[in-house]
Amino acid sequence: MNLHYMNQRLSSLVVFRELLQDPVIAAFQRMLASAELDDGDAFATACAAFEHRLFEKTENWTEYLSTAVLESENICVRRQAHGELSAVLSDSLQRELALLNELSALTLEELTAEMSAAPDYFVAWVTEAGALPTEYAKRMQEISTRGYGMFARNHVFVVEDGRLVPVKHPDPQRLSELPGYEKEREKVIANTEALLDGRPANNVLLYGDAGTGKSSAIKAIANEYAARGLRLVEVKKNQLYQIPDLMDQLAANPLKFILFIDDLSFTTNDDNFAALKAILEGSVGGRAGNIAVYATSNRRHLIKETLEDRQGSDIHESDTRQELMSLAARFGLTVTFGQPDKSRFVQIVTDLAAQYGVEDDPEKLIVRAEAFAIRAGGRSPRVAKQFIELCKAGVLN
Repeated sequence: MNLHYMNQRLSSLVVFRELLQDPVIAAFQRMLASAELDDGDAFATACAAFEHRLFEKTENWTEYLSTAVLESENICVRRQAHGELSAVLSDSLQRELALLNELSALTLEELTAEMSAAPDYFVAWVTEAGALPTEYAKRMQEISTRGYGMFARNHVFVVEDGRLVPVKHPDPQRLSELPGYEKEREKVIANTEALLDGRPANNVLLYGDAGTGKSSAIKAIANEYAARGLRLVEVKKNQLYQIPDLMDQLAANPLKFILFIDDLSFTTNDDNFAALKAILEGSVGGRAGNIAVYATSNRRHLIKETLEDRQGSDIHESDTRQELMSLAARFGLTVTFGQPDKSRFVQIVTDLAAQYGVEDDPEKLIVRAEAFAIRAGGRSPRVAKQFIELCKAGVLN
């Protein structure tokens, strides 16, 4: 085994050069270099450092390196996403995949075979036969649904300082767990499927009473369609001015994105008002076809309007009010989530009781749920869920 050649090739990566910044792979490279120099002391230190970093993630070196390669954001996947992968880049890609595939199967025994004084007290890491070139070819074909980089590992993101940050443990809510508003969600689901299929999709405003499941519906849709290439980016109102630059980046991505703005409302002099208008209308080049804005609000027209606003000193007060109210019209689809009547509330409580395994006399359960709702300020899916969870925990008997 020519360790010098392998180390030289690893140091000379072009397509996958960012992998050299990975802490585990960087530790592997240092260990490879020390083995090449036949320095037992240096190798012992480097091997310990490598195994320490690897074992924090997994004991399987083949698995770790393969995952890093498959999820790498590099020039080849970006070009492939637009059908622009050249012969030069393709050749470089295949050569590096062959090298990385060989390195992913390298065992401790093979690495130390030619050393004169290799330490014999290390427990070997796990390896297996790799198939990186084949796996990578498959991943390249699935790029429109699997994505690359952090988009391959996560499907929910938040915005911090103008950058996307993955949410490691997103809300696992599923559509099947949200009883009572199936008809309202059908419109949002149909719009989402249009977005995923590359058909014209609207920005969506989910308007209605608090606790009716507007936000939960959007999160559940994101979970349901993640495997088809849907990603959710949650944006706070005070971050709206950061979004145009972010949208330009996302527009070049092969995946589909929902920009989710929760509990949206404005005052009449809110600077964020103009920022949202710009986002909904798109840039001079038009709105990106792979991005839609989904917002929730308790206000139909999104504007907190006071009597003083209507009786102010604005000569063209009617025009001003029309401009403020026109923001809601820029959402092509508005879906209303009203407070449930008694029959819908009963159905929600009954379905949730079945989900949670709460066994009680149905009539008594509904009577208790109605009493709980009165104390909680009114019927809603949120109140129904709180009631059932308290029953399941044994707090309410």
